Amino acid sequence: MCVDLLSEVVAGSAAWLGRGLSCVCVQGRDGDPRPSFDLTPAQEECLQRLQSRIDVAYDSSISQHQEALKDLWKLAFPEEELHGIVSEQWKEMGWQGKDPSTDFRGGGFISLENLLYFARQFPKSFQDLLRKQVGDRSVWEYPFAVAGINITFMLIQMLDLEAVKPRSIVGETFLRFLSVNESAFDLLYCIAFKLMDQQWLSMRASYMEFNTVMKSTRRQLEREIMVEDITSLEDLPSYSLLSQ
Repeated sequence: MCVDLLSEVVAGSAAWLGRGLSCVCVQGRDGDPRPSFDLTPAQEECLQRLQSRIDVAYDSSISQHQEALKDLWKLAFPEEELHGIVSEQWKEMGWQGKDPSTDFRGGGFISLENLLYFARQFPKSFQDLLRKQVGDRSVWEYPFAVAGINITFMLIQMLDLEAVKPRSIVGETFLRFLSVNESAFDLLYCIAFKLMDQQWLSMRASYMEFNTVMKSTRRQLEREIMVEDITSLEDLPSYSLLSQ
């Protein structure tokens, strides 16, 4: 089921995904059996560590979380001083209001960690997407930061990371990547963000079509992960987008 955030959404649900933006979730038909894959001890340990990260809510009263948010600003706009943890300046990055903590509801601290990883590991791609520097851009662009939270949420759903064991080939394959690269989720996030932007441009999408773009991005990621000779995330065809 997909949540349309143009409709009223009660507090504590997926409202954090942003007005007009939706989660991309897939639900099988009632009664459809879903496979369960056995894990090696190493895979189980890696999954539990990642699930522990997913479980951490963003909390603006925690100094570590505040500092991480300030670090994101410095990486995004090194030439501009941030005037406060609550500031109208945050809208420049694509947050909905002057307090980014309200957009993290449901996304958790991991969505901020994903943005930080992207900014540090692939600064050019990060800046290109933040400043919309590539391609023929729409008049009604997607908000960068809120889109990033959507991508985190989409990947958690796609990989079924809140389950005890993976229940899809995509999830099982990802755990093999994770067992050899503990940053696999963060790296896949970067790939997904670049792929989403490419899909956005190729579809000549505008803000109200964001959910369609996310669905297309998810399908493409699933196809690439399931290719038989893919042994690491660096083998995914879309990984090359990060070097463009």
